[in-house]
Amino acid sequence: MIAQKTVRREVAMAGVGLHSGAQVRATIRPAPANVGIVFRRGDVSPGVCVQASAANVVDTQLAVTLGDGATRIGTVEHLMAAFSGLGIDNAIVELAGPELPIMDGSAAMFAERLAAAGTRDQDAPRRYLKVRREVCYRDGDAVARLAPYDGFRADYTMRYDRPCFAAANGHGLRQCATVDFATESFADDLSRARTFGFLEDIEKLWAGGFARGGSLENAIVIDDHGVLNEGGLRFDDELPKHKILDAIGDLYLCGYAVLGAFSGYQSGHASNHGLLRRLLEDAGAYEIVTL
Repeated sequence: MIAQKTVRREVAMAGVGLHSGAQVRATIRPAPANVGIVFRRGDVSPGVCVQASAANVVDTQLAVTLGDGATRIGTVEHLMAAFSGLGIDNAIVELAGPELPIMDGSAAMFAERLAAAGTRDQDAPRRYLKVRREVCYRDGDAVARLAPYDGFRADYTMRYDRPCFAAANGHGLRQCATVDFATESFADDLSRARTFGFLEDIEKLWAGGFARGGSLENAIVIDDHGVLNEGGLRFDDELPKHKILDAIGDLYLCGYAVLGAFSGYQSGHASNHGLLRRLLEDAGAYEIVTL
């Protein structure tokens, strides 16, 4: 039997929230079997707990936000990806602030601290969502798809018609990435992929109340000439790999590890959530299994 896991000991981290700009602190604690991932806003009175589930997603604009009534918990996707990548089923995330800290813009620091804390097996079988037939979600040019697969793999294709990319190859950026966790490591091959944005969009984001905590320390920023961050990209396909990272965090809101193949084209949080809701609404498209 593959057992459920929780963290072995408490993990604390702090930093700026990407969109709120607020200084926030998160503490991850062990949780009993079959609890799942639960977020608790300890800075509001009384404290409010929100289950990490697709049913509790209230916003997908530039990040995934969970909510219960007036209480919001923003930018959960990178921590959810770390939980998924490390096989952690149950945890309580105590949060002092409106969103998770963005750290370096990837899931690496979450994954490193969780790995350092260790995990422990629990007396309950791990449950998996096994995709039984293909499900597809389309929104304009964006396409997100899940199909049957023996394991979990993900691929992503992106295209941006931006001057810096057009100058490089003459027709705008079209880049693909594929990750198969039968042969690749979440920590080594995916967790370090950072979120990214374009310099020309920053003022619009600020005006809309977004990216108030964004900087070159926690995001890749691209202008007409290329990447502004010192050192450039961590790896050539860092941009599409970050999209895969986001998708893994988004899909983990189903409450189970996924057995299937994800494919995305120009998709984002809204498309990923639409795909997940469509899957969960079709009882014949999946089954819950143990291994």
